Amino acid sequence: MSTDTDPTTGDTTGSTADRGTPATKDTERIRKGMRPDRQEPTLPTLGAVGMLRWGWRQLTSMRTALFLLLMLSIAAVPGSIFPQRNIDSGRVADYIAQHQTSAPWLDRFGFFDVYSSPWFSAIYLLLFVSLVGCIVPRTKVHLSALRSTPPRAPARLRRLDEHAEVTTSLSPDEALAAAREVLKRKRFRLHSHDATSVSGESGYLRETGNLLFHLALTGIIVGMAVGHLLGWRGDVILAEGDKFASSAGTYNTIAPGPWVDSETLPPFVLSLDKLHVEFNEEPGRNFGKPRFFDAQTTLRSAPGAPASSQTVSVNHPISVDGADIFLLGNGYTPVITVRDAKGTVLYHEATPFLPQDPNYRSVGVIKVPSASPNQLGFTGFFLPTAEPTFSNGPMSLFPDANNPEVALSVWEGNLFPGGAPQSVYTLNTEQMKQVMKTDGTPMLVRLKPGETKQLPGGRGSITFDAVKRFAGLSVRTDPGAPISLVSAILATLGLILGLTIKRRRVFVRVRTVDDSLDNGLDSSLDSPAGAHRRPATVVTIGGLSKDSDPGLAAIVSAISTGVHDRHAERTDRS
Repeated sequence: MSTDTDPTTGDTTGSTADRGTPATKDTERIRKGMRPDRQEPTLPTLGAVGMLRWGWRQLTSMRTALFLLLMLSIAAVPGSIFPQRNIDSGRVADYIAQHQTSAPWLDRFGFFDVYSSPWFSAIYLLLFVSLVGCIVPRTKVHLSALRSTPPRAPARLRRLDEHAEVTTSLSPDEALAAAREVLKRKRFRLHSHDATSVSGESGYLRETGNLLFHLALTGIIVGMAVGHLLGWRGDVILAEGDKFASSAGTYNTIAPGPWVDSETLPPFVLSLDKLHVEFNEEPGRNFGKPRFFDAQTTLRSAPGAPASSQTVSVNHPISVDGADIFLLGNGYTPVITVRDAKGTVLYHEATPFLPQDPNYRSVGVIKVPSASPNQLGFTGFFLPTAEPTFSNGPMSLFPDANNPEVALSVWEGNLFPGGAPQSVYTLNTEQMKQVMKTDGTPMLVRLKPGETKQLPGGRGSITFDAVKRFAGLSVRTDPGAPISLVSAILATLGLILGLTIKRRRVFVRVRTVDDSLDNGLDSSLDSPAGAHRRPATVVTIGGLSKDSDPGLAAIVSAISTGVHDRHAERTDRS
């Protein structure tokens, strides 16, 4: 780096570029809008407590609450896209069987139990904390506002959103009294800070409605939490003529809450006597759609208790011991019998087949673990009104049982590899092989009611005995439902109050002025000739609102009319 020597002192100084550095810094500071002689501010460090306080303020802000509410609505979307175990476990099992690549990952991340998944719970718990942290300080501020008096009238009311000025022959006290009367009729709370003004404020119910709405949202979340912790749900498929005794082990699927003792479930006994289903047979858009279906049942509140006939239909459950029994769906249960080569019955059950389309093309599985030397498995379709040719595969032409038929493929081997439990609606063929016909093609068993078919290789026979209907029943309790219902009603009420009521402040000031010849008043009406004329009163009115308020101008106009006598003259208004 080059240096220069001062000829007067002999000191060595820096280069020209170095000598210009301070000026360059000052120029840079001026460019950034800072004074050259002022040092850059040093911000204090927050520390642990400061960071916690900052995080709490961010969590309890209205922006965060709205964001969490949006996240909650987005998180609920998978619950309407994918089948949920707490609604229809059979559909979940069928979906997993049909999507063996993606379904395990979806199940791992809780997409089949969205509303009880950790990520969904985390969102609504954060929303709950945010709402509570927002409500508490706002409630304190609102209570303080309810106890306080309206503020003092500003000195320059003409600067407010709505204002007017009236000159009247009323005295100041009379003008203030007239203004008070108008404001009282408008339900304003009034206070005078001095003898020449009156302040009015209304619309406190607006903030009350906002707080009620937020409290109600919190109540809905509390209701959901109570229902999750103390409620339970069990699903069962019941065929016509079958009986069901309620206990934790007799449900096809059961989901008790974390605080529910499964040994204390109501011990009712329910029999499905008859399932009534009617389908539309008229050609057109509604062809094949169900007109209605309901289930005739016999209900006992406990074993040995008196029986009562009950009808359960869609949206009309029956109740027993605080539990509601809902009818979710219906389908068919072919009665299948499997025998070995000696004629011994190995399997005889009404097996539920799950509908897959509006025409009730249903899939199902029959497992015969007692078959020898290899276990047998049958998987395929039940067709209520079978298309005879199967030209496009097994199809049903109508949902009613007009031409019932089963079409099954046959498998043999190990039904339960590794002894792991599996769904009754799926067949694990990992350690099984398909049974072939003598010509080497896969065997397909097609049976109508009453028909029997022999299995090749001395494996026995299979018989399609009859067709029964089944009802999908869901038994559930939700102790948080009343809390959520009341909260939803209060939320609606709070929203109405918050949207319809306006927060307004209106101020009135009076002052006296000497009456003059050009003030437009006829003094002969008030005083005899030669007497001193009565002083005039100028009434200034101003109003403001937190939001756009078309009704504020009408209130200011009403006050102007109230203080405007027949001698008065309007001097200013906007």
